[in-house]
Amino acid sequence: MTASDVGTVPWTGRLGGGSGVSVLVATAIVVADMIGVGVFTSLGFQVKDIPSGFSILALWTVGGIVALCGVFSYSELGAMFPRSSGEYNFLGRAYHPAFGFLAGWVSATVGFAAPVALAAMAFGEYAKSVMPGLPPIPLAIGVVWLVSIVQLTGVRHSSTFQLISTILKVVLIVAFLVAGFVIGTPQPISFAPQAGDLAHIVSAPFAIGLVFVMYSFSGWNAATYIIGEMNTPQQSLPRALLAGTLIVLVLYVALNAVFLYATPISALAGQLDVASVAGSTIFGPLGGRIVGAMICVGLISSISAMMWIGPRVMMTMGEDIPALRVFSKRSVSGAPAYAILFQLAVANLLLFTRSFEAVLDFIQFALLFCSFFTVAGVIKLRITDPDLPRPYRAWGYPFTPLIFLLVTASMMYYLLTERPVQSLSGMLVMLAGLLIYAVFRRRPVAAATSGQRE
Repeated sequence: MTASDVGTVPWTGRLGGGSGVSVLVATAIVVADMIGVGVFTSLGFQVKDIPSGFSILALWTVGGIVALCGVFSYSELGAMFPRSSGEYNFLGRAYHPAFGFLAGWVSATVGFAAPVALAAMAFGEYAKSVMPGLPPIPLAIGVVWLVSIVQLTGVRHSSTFQLISTILKVVLIVAFLVAGFVIGTPQPISFAPQAGDLAHIVSAPFAIGLVFVMYSFSGWNAATYIIGEMNTPQQSLPRALLAGTLIVLVLYVALNAVFLYATPISALAGQLDVASVAGSTIFGPLGGRIVGAMICVGLISSISAMMWIGPRVMMTMGEDIPALRVFSKRSVSGAPAYAILFQLAVANLLLFTRSFEAVLDFIQFALLFCSFFTVAGVIKLRITDPDLPRPYRAWGYPFTPLIFLLVTASMMYYLLTERPVQSLSGMLVMLAGLLIYAVFRRRPVAAATSGQRE
């Protein structure tokens, strides 16, 4: 590993005292990356066509199960190839380095910067609801800079900040749940199966709702981007992914249950900010501010997680590609400083131009495409390389990867039919990545890509 220009000591990949990123911190990254604003904004549109408590909770449970199917496959690949950068690493190993670069190109440029910008903008808007008069854009830029500075101080401080902010996030959500069930006024809704629920579950609105539920569950693979910094990743990665996804599944189902339990469906239907509606019903006039403050705290941990894991993609690409070598350099404290600054610059650009929503629209298909082929890579390697060491084997194989592939393919079909221009634009972004790979391609450093196909 190359010594950083920022410091004089080369980073070893582990923290002082022989410790790296713990399972607890990796789990916090998964939880923080998954819980954004999706779960607080989706229910209003779901209950318009699915006015059933049981069916709504089934919808979110199915989404969590599909995410777990992805967890099992990513855990197998992560244990086989314990190197940071997620799909860049997995697709390069399972298929070809060019395919890995395609995924890395999307992730390193806008794949994380756009969600960071969106979360920061949401932070600014919710903060404005807590303290009226505050300008959202400066708040958004300020929170991104604050989190980036923490990341630049190194992995040790990043771990502490991530753990504390995520624990606070979960504690606030649990407190909201308890308050909703204890002091909320019960509504005439049942969470037990009723006649007609089966019709809801096999309906088109349920399938469409699942697409947006899966977006809320995105981030279950977050720890795969920092495998190289984890202690005993072959054991730690599967535990972190599984624990984080299960925690979020329980919280998501509970949140939707409390929204329905304490708020009339007529008040929720068609509303974007269902959390504020529910908060006002539960807590009275101050409810909106209470919920806004809770979401603000949660968004800080989400931004922190994405500002941690996103630059690791560019860092790993820099280890393989001489033209990007500057991004592989780490500071004395272990932070990939140039990669962090690059993602910070892109996120700020998207915030200033207010273009992050458009970027998110056209990269959704590309991200699903990469996840689809990553999970398909588990099946492909089982067939083509059955003797490769597998410290962890995907639970429920081949059914769990097939379930994930079926749902992901359905989501891609939905995007192609409903948003063809955005989806095709995402394909063009990936093709641009292949052109850049052809220009930048050099023989990778052997130590950095041991075992990767050419």
